[in-house]
Amino acid sequence: MREITFSQATLEAMDEEMSRDETVFVMGEDIARQGGIFGQFKGLPQKFGFDRVKDTPITETAIVGAGVGAALAGMRPVVDMHFADFMGVCMDEIFNQMAKIHYMFGGQKTVPVVLRAPDGLINQAAAQHSQSLEAWFMHVPGLKVVIPSNPADAKGLLKSAIRDDNPVLFFEHKALFRMSGPVPEEEYLTPIGKAKVVREGKDVTLVSYSLCFNTCLKAAEMLDKEGISVECVDLRTISPIDKNTILESVAKTTRLAVVHEAVKQGGVGAEISAIVAEEAIDYLDAPIVRVGAPFTPVPFAKPLEQAYRITPEKVADAIRKMF
Repeated sequence: MREITFSQATLEAMDEEMSRDETVFVMGEDIARQGGIFGQFKGLPQKFGFDRVKDTPITETAIVGAGVGAALAGMRPVVDMHFADFMGVCMDEIFNQMAKIHYMFGGQKTVPVVLRAPDGLINQAAAQHSQSLEAWFMHVPGLKVVIPSNPADAKGLLKSAIRDDNPVLFFEHKALFRMSGPVPEEEYLTPIGKAKVVREGKDVTLVSYSLCFNTCLKAAEMLDKEGISVECVDLRTISPIDKNTILESVAKTTRLAVVHEAVKQGGVGAEISAIVAEEAIDYLDAPIVRVGAPFTPVPFAKPLEQAYRITPEKVADAIRKMF
């Protein structure tokens, strides 16, 4: 199978969906003239025109508000947030408008808008351009939240998100844009709300998503050499969470570790831990382990940033303590 980058995979998804459906368009800062800061929109304005690939002013409130309005008017907008950190500027449009309109109007209108939100640590982007804020949105009914870990799922999930009649937040880790991986050439969709057991094991279930899932795969390889068999579950979607896949895996392995780059306190790991504690505690042979970032803003200094990062060694060490 051919290999392309995460950025190219999302570009293919945009190209295919814009070709398939003329109501799909994209808008955001610097995407028409620049092609996006990660090249994820390169060439789209030349193919589809500047009416369907729109540069916007630097005002997140107006960008998301316009996206909600366009969705209500029958379009399928894809809104680029530039950096996920900037979503705080337009929170009212996200959690009070796009998330609630379908419910408040008795299902008379749908809001098929996708917010693409590059997040996560890259080199010294510091506290306002490095955050992982996905757990905020798990708490909001009416939003779907997807977070791919590889190019194939990035393409499949983005296509599914664009076709979904609900608002979807599409978090894409900035460090993944250059990652290459196998991506089918034929048409396919990755289902929203379905996790995937990528690596089977028998001793411990390791649940993660986004860039950290790849970190977990490296940790699993390290532990395999020590005789610890790790089952790796890629969530792919954190709202809705695929409880069944997680619970089935925990029933098999009797141990659970959850890993994410976001701050450990109040994170996705806390929700998954609670689900397992409520519904499968009798299966557990050891306390649940969570690995996440410390409760501090992302530092700028390189040594501090490295200490903040989730590494395979940190994940492996946390799992060793379970035995």
